[in-house]
Amino acid sequence: MENLRGVLEKYGFRFKKQLGQNFLSDPNLLGAIVEAAGVTPDSVVVEIGCGAGTLTRAIAVRARKVYAFDVDRDLQPVLAETLQGLENVEVIFRDFSKLNLPGFEEEIGEYRVVANLPYYITTPLVTKLLEESGRCQSVSVMVQEEVAERFCAKAGTPEYGAITAAIALKGEARIVKRVPRTLFYPRPNVDSAVVRIDFRRGRLSVRNEEMYRKTVRCAFSGRRKTLENNLVNTFDLTREQAKDILAKAGIDEKARGETLSPERFAVLSDILFDRFGGQKS
Repeated sequence: MENLRGVLEKYGFRFKKQLGQNFLSDPNLLGAIVEAAGVTPDSVVVEIGCGAGTLTRAIAVRARKVYAFDVDRDLQPVLAETLQGLENVEVIFRDFSKLNLPGFEEEIGEYRVVANLPYYITTPLVTKLLEESGRCQSVSVMVQEEVAERFCAKAGTPEYGAITAAIALKGEARIVKRVPRTLFYPRPNVDSAVVRIDFRRGRLSVRNEEMYRKTVRCAFSGRRKTLENNLVNTFDLTREQAKDILAKAGIDEKARGETLSPERFAVLSDILFDRFGGQKS
């Protein structure tokens, strides 16, 4: 930790609160994260939010190639020192969330994502990869513990939500590492966990992926409302039409979204797609 602080001070680096910058330097933890992410000597890794490069170096020691993204160009001299001697790392100062992902994937082929990001952009990042990626094998992302529990939650639990069901369409999520707040610099106010999402495209068979996502968003648009009410409001259905659709899907008309498994969402979305086709996608 002291060495990392020294490098940051050497180049006059100042943490930017709006970027949520919290860096890791413990070598044992960094190695454990890379191992849990499934990085091998054949792996191409995309790191999002490389920060001071400590995790980048740990990945590069094990991987074939690392594409390290960050938005803060003030880190350039820091990274030049912390990544010195590594020929398999390419640092890219761009906002990954605005990247043309299919085009980038054409260039790099299959890859794994490792990310230590500000927590407020984690869900949008995961959503982008779920919706746009065709070549990502897995995502291992550092999140605060309560978000980790949400990503991995089971239907019917308080943690279960729209992002849980969205992940389940294409992947399987599990917590692979707990990380106490004391191992970050500067120290955040919460403990963290690394969630690994392994992509299993076709895991749920649905007629239309966008309709599945719309169905999930509909179900959680009002957590205290019944699914029937949410269907009426989202799809401009009459109450009788909503009841009929739920009956066809084998869902109780008084059910709420958080009680539906991803598999049941798939059934419901197929019925809605058959009814509306491309009109409501």
